Amino acid sequence: MIFTFFLIDKPDSAAMRTELRPVHKAYLAQVADRIAFAGPLTHDDGHTMLGSLLAIDFESRDLAHAWLAQEPFTQAGLYARTEVQAFVNLWPQKAGFAPAAQ
Repeated sequence: MIFTFFLIDKPDSAAMRTELRPVHKAYLAQVADRIAFAGPLTHDDGHTMLGSLLAIDFESRDLAHAWLAQEPFTQAGLYARTEVQAFVNLWPQKAGFAPAAQ
């Protein structure tokens, strides 16, 4: 089942996010084959990050929470708020909505 992770950063944590981003991306790479979508939540300027939105396939909610507990941003205390919800994708990806270049 796909679980979504809605993760909001603590205020004034941009430097921590930037510093830990390579480790965070390496951790995500370990489950890359199960990621439906993933990326930063941003302010309306489209650049200033304020959190993360992930959708990853796990066999159970317990496994999803266990994965999140070991996630580098979580371990460092970056997030002010986390929410994990089951998700059913009923709408196929559309052409033209490819991931943004990094």
